[in-house]
Amino acid sequence: MSDRQRVADESHRGGFGEFGGESAGLIDRTFRERIVLVGVTLQGHYEEDTDRHLAELAQLVDTAGADAVGTVMQRRQSPDPATYLGSGKVEELRELCDALDADTVVFDDELSPAQQRNLEKLLKRTAIDRTAVILDIFGQNAHSLEGKAQVELAQIRYRLPRLRGRGTALSRQGGGIGARQGGGETQLEVDRRRLLRRMHKLEADLREIARVRQTQAKARQRSRLSRVAIVGYTNAGKSTLLNHLTDAGVLVEDRLFATLDATTRRLQLPGGETVLLTDTVGFITKLPTQLVEAFKSTLEVVVDADLLIHVVDGSTAEPNEHLDAVERVLNEIGASDVPRMLVVNKADVDPLGAKYLASSHLGAVAVSARTGEGIEQMLRALGDRLRGLSSVTELLVPFERGDVLAMVHREGEVLVESPTDAGMRVRARLDDVSVTRLRDYVVTN
Repeated sequence: MSDRQRVADESHRGGFGEFGGESAGLIDRTFRERIVLVGVTLQGHYEEDTDRHLAELAQLVDTAGADAVGTVMQRRQSPDPATYLGSGKVEELRELCDALDADTVVFDDELSPAQQRNLEKLLKRTAIDRTAVILDIFGQNAHSLEGKAQVELAQIRYRLPRLRGRGTALSRQGGGIGARQGGGETQLEVDRRRLLRRMHKLEADLREIARVRQTQAKARQRSRLSRVAIVGYTNAGKSTLLNHLTDAGVLVEDRLFATLDATTRRLQLPGGETVLLTDTVGFITKLPTQLVEAFKSTLEVVVDADLLIHVVDGSTAEPNEHLDAVERVLNEIGASDVPRMLVVNKADVDPLGAKYLASSHLGAVAVSARTGEGIEQMLRALGDRLRGLSSVTELLVPFERGDVLAMVHREGEVLVESPTDAGMRVRARLDDVSVTRLRDYVVTN
């Protein structure tokens, strides 16, 4: 065993594979681990897809603070129930890890607890999956109290079925004075109870945060400002776009999941309307279900939005795969019916690719959030889409009710205004609240 592997073995036993402390995770920050990536092409899938997923997994590993030094791929009808790979490929993987002095093996697909245990015995090193890497990155990047609680909850849900003991960790604690009251319980049971207790505490804390968030959301609804949420694949440029539009000062880095905490700012559109614009956590292919569940309170801002700005990287080789991944998550959180506006970002990196992608989607706009190219066109399109979501209402306002006429101009968009014998006839785009307040003046056909 190499010195590096010995350090890793001693420091990672409290990581995702087992119960550990609050800082347990994939990476020992004292050095960069050497990682071998493993991808399996199952029946009905293509090796090109596996190649792309492994390239993205290498980015995730780099973001987590390790180096991908080798890759193993296999085509199978279905995963092996015991080791995910076939026995011959497991032996090939072990030999490659030995040759490369690799510390850890990372699978692109989620491993069952039994598969993970069996692989670690056969490979003589840590075996984890994409989910563990993403959870580790989220743990590094969460800064707010809510974000930290959400990530820790997701990590606990991932760890619970993977708890296992080593050596004396499985020994029983005495059940009474002199152990006369029975064998007691195993350390594994103690660890499981501690995790469950911590999970329930985090769930209670997040419920309280969600209650406060709902109160804040009701206050925003009373302000009657339109709510717009920015969604998209990780590293598509969502935070850069928010910063360009609102000077929000959100952290921007060219890496996956640089920002996790939602940020809301006011934005004034060219037509004079003010909207609330919120940046959200980025999505990714095979986003762990534990994270989606833990972040649901944060993602409610997406479900409650009047419009979603779906940002896609126009310079990526597979934009449609990114679009599909985001749509899957939106469907999972119940936001499938929220209207969308597609914004193709990074037009400065690949102008032709960005413009072609925008032209193939109705109403899409190509922009560069970094240089500002196309931003004015995007804002005009955003204003048009929001106005299009409001219903057109016809009203008849008596001439002496100038205050009502002023309210119509203030709270909606007046399309047509013409005098009649009975008063001023007005066609305007109004939201449901305004229509209710002006119901005495609404013309019914």
